[in-house]
Amino acid sequence: MSNPSLHNEWHGRLRDLAAQDRLRSLKTIEPLPGHRVLSEKQILLNLASNDYLGLGCDLGLHEAFLAQLDANQALAERGFTASASRLMSGNHPACSALEHMLEDAYGNGRRALILNSGYHANLGILPALARRGDLILSDRLNHASLIDGIRLSRANWRRYRHGDIEHLKTLLAAHRPRAGRRIFIVTESIFSMDGDCADLQALTEIKHTCDAVLFVDEAHAVGVRGKHGLGLCEEAGILPEVDILVGAFGKALASTGAFTMTTPLIRDILVNCMRPLIYTTALPPVILNWTRHVFQHGLEARERRARLAENTALFRRELARANRPAPGSSHIVPLIVGADNAATALAQRLRQAGYLVPPIRPPTVPAGTARLRFSLCAGMQPRQLTELAALAGRLQMEMSA
Repeated sequence: MSNPSLHNEWHGRLRDLAAQDRLRSLKTIEPLPGHRVLSEKQILLNLASNDYLGLGCDLGLHEAFLAQLDANQALAERGFTASASRLMSGNHPACSALEHMLEDAYGNGRRALILNSGYHANLGILPALARRGDLILSDRLNHASLIDGIRLSRANWRRYRHGDIEHLKTLLAAHRPRAGRRIFIVTESIFSMDGDCADLQALTEIKHTCDAVLFVDEAHAVGVRGKHGLGLCEEAGILPEVDILVGAFGKALASTGAFTMTTPLIRDILVNCMRPLIYTTALPPVILNWTRHVFQHGLEARERRARLAENTALFRRELARANRPAPGSSHIVPLIVGADNAATALAQRLRQAGYLVPPIRPPTVPAGTARLRFSLCAGMQPRQLTELAALAGRLQMEMSA
């Protein structure tokens, strides 16, 4: 590099991260059956995956999909690339078929729009819809992708304290936009780092009070919650009230990409104005067809959802028994440690015992709240979870003594 000062500055940034115990690196991890992985020659139980229903490590499901692929099928069915954006020549029939399947499942006159990732969705929706003079009210613990999308919009925005409905009302009264401008209320349904759930009923009431647009990110709830696995909004009975619902295929549904369910009018605006859709090569047809295959299984996965709920209740109960009760109530279970180096050390001790639970540190979570984040899955065995909870509680107690 010809600029030594810039070289030194970048090295300094990495040194600062290392000094704070926040330096990260990419490690190769090979998936194995049974929620296990191979990493650095060690087989570990994977508590870091979002494969909540176990569809991603279900070999039978994969084999059934591969068996139905016919070498003589058209490229629109088995192609490995779309080769263009959806507005050019990349809008293959497989994409429309998946959108129609989603529309049939969610109903309420909502239209589906397939996107390349949840980050693409959250980065692009609000900048396409919100305008100068609009107001966006966002939960303080919303995902980074939502915050980035809000920042890219031209709207005024405020963050209300996490889950604090009264603070949301206070901000709304203090910053209500002038007549003719819109209000957007933005929340996750299951929060990705804390594992707790938004009060969707209360948010729906506020939406009607101020005629707001309600945006709910269901990334960690789709497949997992609701009678048909459509998410927490289905479970809460508010699907007709949600103006913009974002779901992910890359977590419980074991594929890649994302979708939004919204009104026909909003969908048309997104198709015309959403930069991450307009300027991104579309998903490959073979992936879209795999997603249709696995989404159908997700709709019917009541037994897996029940097992996941049982595992969640068991693990949370055993953590409480080990004097380490976890906040929230979902399958995402945080064990708050506090200091960054303490979280890293605890993760390493668990790794030595055969568990992959990476530490979550700032800026992913607020300073002073470094943690281990246990992602529970339907296929995990009760004995495994009981032993893990006892070990995690004992190790944290030893390390904090």
